[in-house]
Amino acid sequence: MTDALKIVRRASVEGGQWDEQTLPLLRRIYAARGALSPEQAQPKLARLHAPELLGGMPAAVELLAAAIAGGKRILVVGDFDCDGATACAVGVRGLRLLGARDVVHAVPNRMVHGYGLSPSLVAELAVLEPDLLVTVDHGIACHAGVAAAKALGWQVLVTDHHLPGEQLPPADAIVDPNLGGDAFPSKALAGVGVIFYVLMALRRHLREQGAFADQPEPDLLALLDLVAVGTVADLVALDDNNRALVAAGLRRLRAGKGCVGLRALIEASGRDARRLTASDIGFALGPRLNAAGRLEDMALGIELLLTEDAAQAREIAALLEEINSERRAMQQLMTDDAELAVSRALLADDGQCPVAACLFDAEWHPGVVGLVASKMKDRLHRPVIAFAPAEPGAAMLRGSARSIPGFHVRDALAAVDARHPGLIDKFGGHAMAAGMCLPLERLDAFRSAFEQQVLATLDPASLQRQLLSDGELSAAELDFRHAEALRLAGPWGQGFPEPLFDGHFEVLKWRVLKERHLKLELRLPGMAAPLNAIHFGGWTGNDPGRHVHLAYRLVSDDYRGGGAIQLIVEHCAPA
Repeated sequence: MTDALKIVRRASVEGGQWDEQTLPLLRRIYAARGALSPEQAQPKLARLHAPELLGGMPAAVELLAAAIAGGKRILVVGDFDCDGATACAVGVRGLRLLGARDVVHAVPNRMVHGYGLSPSLVAELAVLEPDLLVTVDHGIACHAGVAAAKALGWQVLVTDHHLPGEQLPPADAIVDPNLGGDAFPSKALAGVGVIFYVLMALRRHLREQGAFADQPEPDLLALLDLVAVGTVADLVALDDNNRALVAAGLRRLRAGKGCVGLRALIEASGRDARRLTASDIGFALGPRLNAAGRLEDMALGIELLLTEDAAQAREIAALLEEINSERRAMQQLMTDDAELAVSRALLADDGQCPVAACLFDAEWHPGVVGLVASKMKDRLHRPVIAFAPAEPGAAMLRGSARSIPGFHVRDALAAVDARHPGLIDKFGGHAMAAGMCLPLERLDAFRSAFEQQVLATLDPASLQRQLLSDGELSAAELDFRHAEALRLAGPWGQGFPEPLFDGHFEVLKWRVLKERHLKLELRLPGMAAPLNAIHFGGWTGNDPGRHVHLAYRLVSDDYRGGGAIQLIVEHCAPA
């Protein structure tokens, strides 16, 4: 079902200014990612870009400051993913810290309202009678919703990070680093990062106005746990600016200073807060928060992030755990359906893998199609769009797209829309992920148009699956000291990937766990003791062989403890 995978070693980079405490292995890994000093490798909050560089900031600050001074009602409207939920919580908490006395919040229900600020959502929110509506993690594409809010006499501030279309919504102020001509150096801010920056600028404005002359200045650093979770979960690039934000948030979480809700979520996920990493956010915390928006209502997730009641937080976290289990089961069934459909298509097409895949099943859930698209994108190494009915039996479809490096899927949808006006009802997103809506009757026409666009613009070289390796580890580097240094050296993530190594090993023993996972005992020349390794989902039904070439991550083995290490295998092939 996939092309052969190729392991490519990163180019070796020499030089840089390092202190004596930095291990040579870390120097090599950092340098390969463009960081040639401790300051570049682990940027500090003091090096954050200035909030004033964001376009639209003066108008946004004036709106918020006037609302606070006048005791006006501020309505923060979030989105139904993890970034949107954390952004909503940061907006509500931050505005209250800065003196706002009347702050309420809302979030669209995926099944009822669809994405973003829609006219139907605005109509429902009218009973709240806000003076100022603030969108977080959406709004830049919500022209009709913003217009509906303005028609009711509300002021509207849009804070977003998604790519804008040709026209901007009729808001009173817009803050989005991806607006054309915006001078902010980091275009990778998540939605939660944008609203955090707005709050920083607002605090500075209030300070200059003397608002804190007779009281302690609010500490916005207390919001960085939420900023870290939303940033990592949204898979934005961890450039220097984002790494500084995420690292600071992780330090708060490890110190037990996170908000009550996140502490409960960490506990429910079985993670150790003291050893929390960005990977734990991506694979444990983010999915549990996202599950609420996918299958239920993200209002539940936002309630968790806003509560100060530890007992309530534990109850909500336990409920999210149940919802996430349901989501995993549903995702597996839908992914199995998708794989079967692709296998049938391959048989019908002489085994030729299509350049892109548009998948649809009338029984699929619209909240989970993004996860199915992601899984199939990984397995096919092709751009994939998965569609489901917007609601059971509906003729309107919601699609979620996932792409591969080298292919900008949001731009591809824009090109299809330009060439075939009226084919897509609406769309939006990023280079690697996008969402869209269209009627079922247009699906075949869209599939053809999308595949033609991919054929016309995708570099065939992008279809070669690759794993970028940081090279071999010596026997002296395969120890607990280096594993712990790698764990603490992050945060690792999009654009600053977690270290991956490769090398040849002798297989001493192997066994299969839960009929899916391959457990290995390995030998490397120069090491007295064997190495433990596990390849999750790696059982193919075949003996791995006596000698193997592995691509792997070096981690501390928390299960064994006592300074043990383990290799997490990403790819296994005969040596």
